[in-house]
Amino acid sequence: MSQDLPPGVARRRTEILEVLGSGLGKFRENDGLEKIGEWEVSQSQSVKPLQKAADYLRTKDIPVAFPTETVYGLGADATRTAAVKGIYSAKGRPSDNPLITHVADLDMLRHILQPATEKNGATNGTHDYIPDIYKPLIERFWPGPLTILLPNPTPSKLAPEVTAGLKTFGVRMPASPLARSLIKLVGAPLAAPSANASTKPSPTTANHVLEDLEGRIDLILDGGPCLVGVESTVVDGLCDPPVVLRPGGVSIDELRKCPGWETVEKAYKDHSEAGKAAPRAPGMKYKHYSPKAQVVLYEATRPNLHKGIDQQDLELKDNESNIVGVVRTRYWQPGGNLLCGEFKEQESLVAPAESYNQVGIELQVRETDLYGSRDGAPIGKLLDISIGKDCRSIAHGLFSALRELDRRGSDVIFVEGTVDDEDIGAAVMNRLRKAASRIKS
Repeated sequence: MSQDLPPGVARRRTEILEVLGSGLGKFRENDGLEKIGEWEVSQSQSVKPLQKAADYLRTKDIPVAFPTETVYGLGADATRTAAVKGIYSAKGRPSDNPLITHVADLDMLRHILQPATEKNGATNGTHDYIPDIYKPLIERFWPGPLTILLPNPTPSKLAPEVTAGLKTFGVRMPASPLARSLIKLVGAPLAAPSANASTKPSPTTANHVLEDLEGRIDLILDGGPCLVGVESTVVDGLCDPPVVLRPGGVSIDELRKCPGWETVEKAYKDHSEAGKAAPRAPGMKYKHYSPKAQVVLYEATRPNLHKGIDQQDLELKDNESNIVGVVRTRYWQPGGNLLCGEFKEQESLVAPAESYNQVGIELQVRETDLYGSRDGAPIGKLLDISIGKDCRSIAHGLFSALRELDRRGSDVIFVEGTVDDEDIGAAVMNRLRKAASRIKS
């Protein structure tokens, strides 16, 4: 169930619409960069829930939750002020935190960038309004988990609330056919941050969205679990050298393989930057990705990390109601070296999904008694989840594990960190460091 509603937000009846099938649309066949020039929505029955959601987004000011390949987004028409304000209201999001704009194809992006003095519509296959620095990234990573910063034209077609007063806006083309078809049916770009209550772990299933936003929004499109599991990488190529503002589904090593991006630098911190000016990208300024429970993160660089959790790091209550969660990655044994009993039979957290992306999250929750000393009585219970050994698996299961341990009442969650210089490990560790109450290094 959702938490208390933000001030001024009336409780609503939240409906979940399941979207099945893979034939939701396709790009019009062309050569080169134009292979993603125009997205065409199919006429299949699978599109009907998207048509309902698109009608809603065109006519109402309450956002709609929908899946992308990264996390579930909370979308609204990025060209209408009242609609965009609905996102901030539903999430309880600070108004100086900019939103990422999502487009269905390059034609839609060009329309946003096109000066108001020119005729509306596509620009006859040219890319005059897309800076050259971004074209190698677009060709390699779009559609996909990469957001680029672009100059916001004057006058802008985007509602001012999207950019939070900045002269640039972030935009990406999601890899999810469901997301692109929804955007195309709306006929306008969608501003869409993660579909969670502000500061909470990002949602990677429709049920995660319902946990946070039930009563706050009317409609959730359920397309199954998300593929990547962490948000998009945000880059700024308008400065020299170009920089990464937020790590995500595309690693810095992958970026450096693209012409013009060989010297890309990190320009983000792994903690909130409260008190600073308006953030250039989402996730930079405020505490984020945090469950209700305390999170204790063990850095991968910590000496003797392989041994697991230090028993003295437990801060226990004086009764038998302690609930301790453990999230394991590469090296920790079940229980993370804490004093505990034999584990009970594993319980499936999320079964494999049969959806348009055929992605399933197969996490197992194991439970046992927790002890404060070797000869004492149980002092509570220990919940254990392994989210895999490689960075992609860890990213895929991270938010689900945090949410599940939180849902089961954990007082504290110990997390085994991973290296932040492999694949999307930087994104995983960035999220964990922002979520952590304590970091053991």
